Amino acid sequence: MMSWSAALPTFFITLREGVEAALVVGIVFACLQQAQQQKLQRWVYLGVLSGILASFVIGLLIHVGLQGLQTSDQLYAPVFKQLFEVGLGAIAIAMLSWMLIWMTRQARFLKAEIQGSVKTALGEDNRPAWAIFSLVFIAVFREGLETALFIVAKFQEGLTPVLGAFGGLAVAVVIGMLLFKWSIRINLSQFFQVMGVFLLLIVSGLVISMLRHLDAAAIAFSQINPEVLGLCGQGNTSCLLGSQIWDFSTILPDRQFPGILLKTLFGYTQKLYLVQAIGYLLFWVIVGGIYFRSLGQPTQLKPATKPN
Repeated sequence: MMSWSAALPTFFITLREGVEAALVVGIVFACLQQAQQQKLQRWVYLGVLSGILASFVIGLLIHVGLQGLQTSDQLYAPVFKQLFEVGLGAIAIAMLSWMLIWMTRQARFLKAEIQGSVKTALGEDNRPAWAIFSLVFIAVFREGLETALFIVAKFQEGLTPVLGAFGGLAVAVVIGMLLFKWSIRINLSQFFQVMGVFLLLIVSGLVISMLRHLDAAAIAFSQINPEVLGLCGQGNTSCLLGSQIWDFSTILPDRQFPGILLKTLFGYTQKLYLVQAIGYLLFWVIVGGIYFRSLGQPTQLKPATKPN
């Protein structure tokens, strides 16, 4: 039986990133319409499709590399696989956290910056189409790459996260059409604030997962090299994570409901160790603190209006 809880993180992340991309695309469309340059709109579509395709290809290449390490018969393949997961998780944490904070701080300038970029592109007599394409491609690729990295980092949970990503993308497209095609008013500031909290919860769970992979790499290395087994301690379930804080594997297992839902949304783990708890708290103090302070800044997340 498929557990749909694994789809929730990628759904929320793809929804948020998709709406960000939809804002950029929608504002570009509106600017082209105001400038009576509808002939360039096909380059916007090409930019969207190319950005999605490029992020998909990179995500696929990373996944293939990870699968190659998993099936490799090399002696240190288990160690490299776990370290690859650590690096992937660290990159996903850094990118998602940085984009969350950057978008929160820069949101009030978003519309003006995009309008200025489109105006500059239209002023290029030689290659305005290429400039429009590049603007849209970079916006879509940036959001798509963040989502792709997160999906690959969660791919050990099966295909369900991918289905969640498709669901989030579909809802983001609907929201974009509501905003720009049918001029439905949506409180985007409140939307991004709520999605931001969900994103913090999900990424903080990645911190725990990344540290678990780092510990698994150390354990695998010690098993290959028995002479350094003392680094981990024979019989211990943890090598680098310190003492165990709790073990709820019999009370609230994280592979069954409701534990799997708590794991998905809040980073819950049935076995928590000291270093994981410290990493989790540090993430909320540093990244969470910066994010919530940024919420006090005024924003102007309104889509461009249609010309009369």
